[in-house]
Amino acid sequence: MRRLLLASLLSATAASAASNVPPGYVQATDWLERSSEPGRYGPLNVLDGRDTTAWCVSGDAPASFTFGFKDIVTVDEVRVYTGDGSDRAAFKARARAKKLTLTGIKEARSVRVEDKRGLQAVPLKPALRGARFTLEVSDRFPGAKDGAPVCVTDIVFYSGGKALNGTWLAPKLRYNARLAPLLGTWFGGLKGAPHRFLSFYLDGTYSLTEEPLEGEVSTTVSGAYTLSGDKLSMDVPPHGRVTVRFPRADAEGTRPPDAALTFDGPVAEAWGQEFRGQR
Repeated sequence: MRRLLLASLLSATAASAASNVPPGYVQATDWLERSSEPGRYGPLNVLDGRDTTAWCVSGDAPASFTFGFKDIVTVDEVRVYTGDGSDRAAFKARARAKKLTLTGIKEARSVRVEDKRGLQAVPLKPALRGARFTLEVSDRFPGAKDGAPVCVTDIVFYSGGKALNGTWLAPKLRYNARLAPLLGTWFGGLKGAPHRFLSFYLDGTYSLTEEPLEGEVSTTVSGAYTLSGDKLSMDVPPHGRVTVRFPRADAEGTRPPDAALTFDGPVAEAWGQEFRGQR
């Protein structure tokens, strides 16, 4: 019965490489002034193509991002603006990413840049494919003082010679403290081995992908969502508008470690009752 409900709910689509698909979200482990002025150095800044904004994190904190796309993309080049490019003084005062590791579905590539301002193009050979990528700062150029924050101004993804993000995306990247904890991927199924992935994107859409553990074809369903106050609603075929229990964000607008989305009724029978914020 559960499998029949799921089959009627999810429309199977073949996963194919998509061109010109911008990142749907970016998450970071931490950033400067997250509690007092969270938009100033937040992770959205690395997608806007502007040297007046940057992501920065304290020198002793982990430095990594997760990027999510609405479709599988092939990334054959990244362009990195390391450090805080807002002005020359900030660039020298703060630490700059020197080596970054970009990980796709199954493989990873090392990205090395010079200690200079401006975008630096790094080809990826062979290219990386995926709908979710992690990017970790694994080495850095030191700042003016020990323990100085490390910064990255921009990360621009390229596929087939075309940029997937840039200044044209900037108007859609305004920080929203209520929305921020929802954006990204939520995990359903066994803890540590999820097989359902529910992602929420900046453009007001979501996608659910099921990757069966026993080799069956992956299936995906997508739709729109709205977040109004404490109410999260999703358009879920064939059920129409579904209200989801979504936990209140903490004071910093971040996702609590134990956060979960909870469904009721037929949707819960098909998708599972709970999606966790962590694997």
